[in-house]
Amino acid sequence: MKVPKLAVIFLLVVCLVVYLTYVKRCFENRKLSKLVLEQPYRTDLHKRPTSAEMVSEMFRYGIMFDAGSTGTRIHIFKFQQEDNAAPKLGPQMFKAIKPGLSAYADDPEKSKAGLLELLEVAKQTVPPAQWSSTPLALRATAGLRLLPGEKATHLLDKVKEVFAASSFLFRPDSVSIMDGTDEGVYISSQVVYMGLKFKTVGSWIWEVAATRDQCAQPQESYLGLGLMSARLAVLGGVEGQPVGGVQELVSPCLAPDYTGEWEHAEVTYTLKGQKAGEPIYESCLSKVEKMIYKRVQKAEEVKDMEFYAFSYYYDRAVDLGLVDEKKGGSLRVSNYIDGAKTVCKNMEASAGQNPFLCLDLTYISVLLQELGFPMDKELKLARKIKEVETSWALGATFYYMESLHKH
Repeated sequence: MKVPKLAVIFLLVVCLVVYLTYVKRCFENRKLSKLVLEQPYRTDLHKRPTSAEMVSEMFRYGIMFDAGSTGTRIHIFKFQQEDNAAPKLGPQMFKAIKPGLSAYADDPEKSKAGLLELLEVAKQTVPPAQWSSTPLALRATAGLRLLPGEKATHLLDKVKEVFAASSFLFRPDSVSIMDGTDEGVYISSQVVYMGLKFKTVGSWIWEVAATRDQCAQPQESYLGLGLMSARLAVLGGVEGQPVGGVQELVSPCLAPDYTGEWEHAEVTYTLKGQKAGEPIYESCLSKVEKMIYKRVQKAEEVKDMEFYAFSYYYDRAVDLGLVDEKKGGSLRVSNYIDGAKTVCKNMEASAGQNPFLCLDLTYISVLLQELGFPMDKELKLARKIKEVETSWALGATFYYMESLHKH
C-alpha cells in the first residue's frame, strides 16, 4: 500500500519531538545528579541544614538586662516561630545579682564583673549558632535616672563597651535609661487595661502570647506614685533634692519612738516619728490623701474587670501574711485597709521590724480607692504568670526585637 506523503512528514516530526524530549530529560538528570553529588562538599551558606540547625531556626531569642535600683537582672526570652502567626513565648531564663549599677557610680569599671557574669548565663542558654542574631539590650530604671547626668552616662558607656565585646547582636541604642512612661517598678505606678484574660495594676505586665495587637492596649502611667517616690513625698521630702540643713524628716506615719536613716536617690535622710498623741493611722491617712489628691483618675471599668496586682502590692500582702510568698493568692481592697489600720495601731507602741509598713499600706489602700477600686474588689497576686516573671522586660524585649526586624 502506498503511504501518503503527508503522513510520512507527520511521522518524521513526531519522531524528532520524541528524540529531543529524551535528550533534554537525560541532560537535566545528569545535571541534577551532579548537583546532588556536589552538595555534601559545599561549604557556603546554601548548604543543607542539619536537623539541629532546622530545630534551632524555629526559635528566636531575646536578652534584656533590667538595671534596677537594688540589682541587675537578666531575662532571656525564647520565642517559637510559626508561619503567619505571632511568636509563642517559651520558657525564660532569669538571674539577678546585687547591687544595682548605680552602686558603681563612682567607679564604673567595677560594674564589669557583674555584667560578664550575666552574659555567661546568656551564652549557656542561647545556642552558639544564634548568638550573632540574638538582640542584647539593657534598660535602666530609677537607680540610674536619679544619678547626676555625667555619672549615669559613664555607667552606660561601660555597659556599651562590655556588650559590644560580646558575641550577641548589639547596637548602641540598645542601652538606655527608660522614661517614666515605660517604667513601672519604682518611679511610677501604672494601670494597664487589657482586653485579655490578664488585666493588671502595678508594674508592667504582658499577656504571655505578647502579640502586637495585645501589646497595644491603653494604659495610664502615674509618675512619682511608685512606692519609693510616694514614700518620700508622704514623709515630706522632694524627689531628687536633698533636704536643707540636717536633712531630717519628721512624719506621723512613723512610730513615735522611731529614729533612723533612709537612703533614696543617693540622698540619705534622717527620719523621726512625731511625738505620741494622735492615732498614727488617722494622721498618716491625712498625709497620704493630701499627697495623692487629684493626681490620678478614677476608672469606672475596673469594677467589671479582672485584675492582677504585682510589685509592692504583692510584697506588702506577703508582709501582712495574707498571701503565700511563693504561691501568691488573692485578697480584697478592704484587706489592705484593715491591714493598714492594724499595723499603724501596733506601731503606736513599737516601730517593729518594718518602720515603713504603716505608711506603705496606707498609701496602697488610698491609691486603689482613688483609682476607682471598690472595697470588695478582689485582686489576684502573683510573681509569675505561666512561669514568666511579671515585669516590663518581656514587652520591652518583644518591641525591641520587632524594631530590629522592621529595619
